[in-house]
Amino acid sequence: MGARPAAPATHGTPGSATGPEQKRIMTVLVISQVLSGAGLAAGITVGALLAEDMLGSTGLAGVPSGLFTAGAALGAMVIGRLSERWGRRPGLTLGHATAALGSLGVVVAAAVDMVPLLFLSLFVYGAGTAVNLLARYAGADLAPPARRASAVSTVLLATTFGAVVGPNLVTVTGDVAHAWGIPRLAGPFLLAVVAYAAAAVVMGTSLRPDPLLRARELAAAEAADRAAAGGADAGGTEAGGAGERAHVRGVATGTAVMVLSQLVMIGIMTMTPVHMSAHGHGTQATGLVIALHVAAMFLPSPLTGRLVDRFGAPRVAAAAGVTLLLAGLLAALAPPHQGAALAAALVLLGLGWNFGLVSGTTMITEAVPLATRASTQGLVDVAIAIAGSTGGTTSGLVVAGSGYPALAAGGGLLALAIVPVVAYSAAGLRGRATLRRSGG
Repeated sequence: MGARPAAPATHGTPGSATGPEQKRIMTVLVISQVLSGAGLAAGITVGALLAEDMLGSTGLAGVPSGLFTAGAALGAMVIGRLSERWGRRPGLTLGHATAALGSLGVVVAAAVDMVPLLFLSLFVYGAGTAVNLLARYAGADLAPPARRASAVSTVLLATTFGAVVGPNLVTVTGDVAHAWGIPRLAGPFLLAVVAYAAAAVVMGTSLRPDPLLRARELAAAEAADRAAAGGADAGGTEAGGAGERAHVRGVATGTAVMVLSQLVMIGIMTMTPVHMSAHGHGTQATGLVIALHVAAMFLPSPLTGRLVDRFGAPRVAAAAGVTLLLAGLLAALAPPHQGAALAAALVLLGLGWNFGLVSGTTMITEAVPLATRASTQGLVDVAIAIAGSTGGTTSGLVVAGSGYPALAAGGGLLALAIVPVVAYSAAGLRGRATLRRSGG
């Protein structure tokens, strides 16, 4: 896990006069992420509680998380393919609009007490999770290679503001829902309808130029300039073979880091509100803990981006595994009646996830060429969403069978697997670099 290797030039971002364009793109992404963050927080905060209330079963309380993360898997694949063909703007706009529709469906399902509609709507709502995360890739499309991680982290940071405010409006939105004859736990999804719809409008009308399409234009122009100047690379076959191996290893490692981080984070986070509710904590206390967790997921992003840019993605990914282990152990050992200890564990859980997401995203972006970047990123996020679905769906069963401490401790131990995965990948890259320098 040594110094960060330079990305191949063909995978890089063209650097000609994109500063003003990148600034505009980042402004639009930040605004839309603030809005979509508020919508995302609804499912995190009350999804499990709403299902438990409607189903009357703790064992099935993890189903909502599983459903909207399964929806995120489908959403990530569709948005990725759409973005590769038509650009980031149509894909991200469609994702936000679909999330607004799913949020509205959850409100209607709660109002009429229709469980099948609830499940279908949560699946559709999952597109919001997909688009919220896929937006981070758009921030990196035109960013200089040395600033990619910082660009990704800025987009993630923007999510903080809406995502932290959302859980703290549980009581207010619940009162609004109650006044309209809707169950209180559906209140945050009313906020999600408005937030995601507004994000769709902002994205659809303002994300110009499209960052992915513009990056391709600049790359094509630079390639034409090099060809005209007779600057084709010598030894292209050898470089291409090495680049392809680095591509595969980079994608595999980045995916593994993010999948493990998501699996552990979703599993523990989903059942924490249920665990707290079972031990006498009210919705306001639960909302505060989740708000702190979500803040830790996104607020440290600028620092994480700087760490990745400075020390390399592998080292930060290893830190993710260790941090998630500490979070799981603290959650397992925390006295259930002490909200402060659980809050500290959830903060560490969010921080570890942030380390894993920013470092893994950087690995993926550096490894994949522009021509196939969007679809590959979409497929990677499908794997992340499936991991989240698995963690959310099985977490309730684990808690019902073995208890919350077993879930938390087991998740922390699983996250530690990130460390050997990253170490193995980094060792392989160093070995190939040594072989090339020796002329092998």
